[in-house]
Amino acid sequence: MTRFFLLLFMLSTAIAYSAHAEKADSDKPTNVEADQMLYDDVKQVNTFTGNVVLTRGTLIMKAHKLIVTQDPAGYQHATLLAPSGGLATFRQKRDGNDNQWVEGQAERIEYDGKSEVVKLFSKAKLRRLDGTKPTDEVEGEFISYDSRAEFYTVNNTPTGESKPGGGRIKAVIQPRTESQGK
Repeated sequence: MTRFFLLLFMLSTAIAYSAHAEKADSDKPTNVEADQMLYDDVKQVNTFTGNVVLTRGTLIMKAHKLIVTQDPAGYQHATLLAPSGGLATFRQKRDGNDNQWVEGQAERIEYDGKSEVVKLFSKAKLRRLDGTKPTDEVEGEFISYDSRAEFYTVNNTPTGESKPGGGRIKAVIQPRTESQGK
């Protein structure tokens, strides 16, 4: 049981730093609510199912299923799966900004604790917000977001590559005002 709490703590620490996360989130406890939890100590796999809600400070992740694995080096990897016909979501305050947020949704969201990369698969959408006002918004079948570099790519197939005839990506980039640059 101690290994489970250590695994959960390390996952939440890694997730809290994604998207240049609010640094204060790292001092907050991680809360996971679900209808069921299964833990395989041998395989280092934690599975939460049914209305899963993970919160830690400003970070909120919601899904039908959350699978957390730990690699031999101790890094955690999380996969969030949407309910049938729905979307898994995450939202978190960005660090150093009064009211800046990042949020995303997709049928499947994967988070790599080592690289701090979030990947969104199928019906993917990523938005950066200033309060409730979107500053940037992208949609596609696959989005990879590197939170350390604040760099993202959007592709028109869920495999992470773009192909002719694979659909279109969409981007809305709002004009910046002088007050946003300060």
